[in-house]
Amino acid sequence: MLDVFLMLVAMAAQGAGEARSSSMAEVAAEPAPVTESAAPTEQAAAQAAPQPAPQPAPEVPSGKFTTAQEVRPILGMTKANWIAVREYDGQDIVYFTQLLSWRCGLNAIRYSFNDGPIQVYPLPPCHDDTASPNALIDDEAMPIMGLAPGSVQKVYVEIFYDDMTTDSASFERKAVLMP
Repeated sequence: MLDVFLMLVAMAAQGAGEARSSSMAEVAAEPAPVTESAAPTEQAAAQAAPQPAPQPAPEVPSGKFTTAQEVRPILGMTKANWIAVREYDGQDIVYFTQLLSWRCGLNAIRYSFNDGPIQVYPLPPCHDDTASPNALIDDEAMPIMGLAPGSVQKVYVEIFYDDMTTDSASFERKAVLMP
């Protein structure tokens, strides 16, 4: 997660347009999430050590849909299906399966529910050493669960492509509610 945070800070510092730079500044202001598995000394060392600024990924089409150049047209055409909401077992469940299916051309996904605080959705790794790098293996595409039934009325999603461009969409519950 630290690498995503640093990438977003670099995008803000590079000033990639007035509208985007204000959005990137908000991202840069968010602290990196702390994982329970990291020891405090490791966290301090990671914060103290200078990290190279992330750069846009090389946009050389591979035919495996691992670059922004390859996945942007698909995600643009399927924007209405980026997320889905389902009522199941007494809770609202939010799925990001469409975005995760093309995640290898993305650096980050951020979202919020009902105009609440922006959160970062953790992207599973790409499987570059396989024939299908975007494949979701085992429980990699876990939905967001445990939300009160009927509580998700609006979802805002922002995606960050690996070429440092962004796209976003807002979804009303009735437009993305699964039967």
